Amino acid sequence: MCCLDDCCCCGCGCYDSFCERCCPCVSYDTRETIFGCCVCLLLLGAAALLAVLLAAYGFIRHVEVSVDSASLTRFALSAASPATALAYNLSLTLAVRNRNWAMSIKSTAPLEADYSFDGQRFDRVRLADAGAVLPAGKTRVYHLDSGAGAAYAALGNAGAAEFARENATGAFQIEVALAGEVRYQAHATKCKLAATCPLKLQLAPPGTPAVAFQLVKCKLAKPDKNC
Repeated sequence: MCCLDDCCCCGCGCYDSFCERCCPCVSYDTRETIFGCCVCLLLLGAAALLAVLLAAYGFIRHVEVSVDSASLTRFALSAASPATALAYNLSLTLAVRNRNWAMSIKSTAPLEADYSFDGQRFDRVRLADAGAVLPAGKTRVYHLDSGAGAAYAALGNAGAAEFARENATGAFQIEVALAGEVRYQAHATKCKLAATCPLKLQLAPPGTPAVAFQLVKCKLAKPDKNC
């Protein structure tokens, strides 16, 4: 290789360091075409990256909640308390699934489950504390075993009558309601997490055969405008 002034011999001609002239093997028009193609490829790559980021973090897919299994081995009006207290033993498996493939979900308030009969809450169970994280695409499963000898419930006469009616059939309608607050990754807004799971459970006292349970998909409350 030899250099004359600002040009360097490359075996097929001379090329200057400012790219104003090129050796005959790579013409000026060819270099401009290559440069234009590189710019187009960079723009297409940036657009593709923007599209991926928008798909990953721009749109929230809210959680999916289900009760995978449940059993009720005791459910009675407490004899040692007023008729508005319930003695119960309830076991259930609750699943919360993050349907986002890129965004994790962080609880900004405790996640709790309320148990209700005839519209009246008789117990509340904490599932997770504030700060708990549910990774993208993952499912968190909670196994809950709850019971009380006298769980207060403001049933009143109407609720007591409904209890007597359902007790005659041995099947009780119990609602599990989830309540919490979460923040989705890359979003500043805090979103309420609320879901209701209506269950119809056949009473199966200890020592009796287990009653088959069919998975229940819970209904999510309508999200806030910003969520």
